[in-house]
Amino acid sequence: MSLLPPIEIESELSYAYLHAVAAQAGMSCQVSERQADKMGVDAIIRAKERFAKDSIFTDLALDVQLKATISKPKRNNNKISYFLDGVDRYDKLRSETVTPPRILVVLFLPENQLEWLKCGEEELSLRRCAWWVSLKGAPPTENTSGTTIYLPENQYFHPDRLREIMTRLSREEELLYAG
Repeated sequence: MSLLPPIEIESELSYAYLHAVAAQAGMSCQVSERQADKMGVDAIIRAKERFAKDSIFTDLALDVQLKATISKPKRNNNKISYFLDGVDRYDKLRSETVTPPRILVVLFLPENQLEWLKCGEEELSLRRCAWWVSLKGAPPTENTSGTTIYLPENQYFHPDRLREIMTRLSREEELLYAG
């Protein structure tokens, strides 16, 4: 019998994914305290670097809300839909008055739990991938249980994309929701 139920394993794998991407990008990743989770923050990524010649900031932080699902990504018009449970979490992620910036990272895992992680002498691999989105500036919702958000298909979360996000932040560019 497993100590963790599958939904908790999904969650832990999303943390592992985030840590691996941040490490490969040369950044630190720290799991947030329980109180920060109530603010919509599961982890904080930090970087200290001049990302571009025109960088304004060189010491950066990015708050991350993590989600994991075995639902197959539903694609439409170059976007992936995902139902985010909890209007309060949605409102925290779409807030325009928070710093550091916040993004949502959604890891889509295979339906079959045996396919989530493969380990061997030559390789450690986590199946499927995660996408990211900023919900800053997203519209309010009338729904009371949650809302469907749209992750751009080209915003899969990997080290190069994380470096692009930090480069934008270093230039004081906002990450806005494009819905």
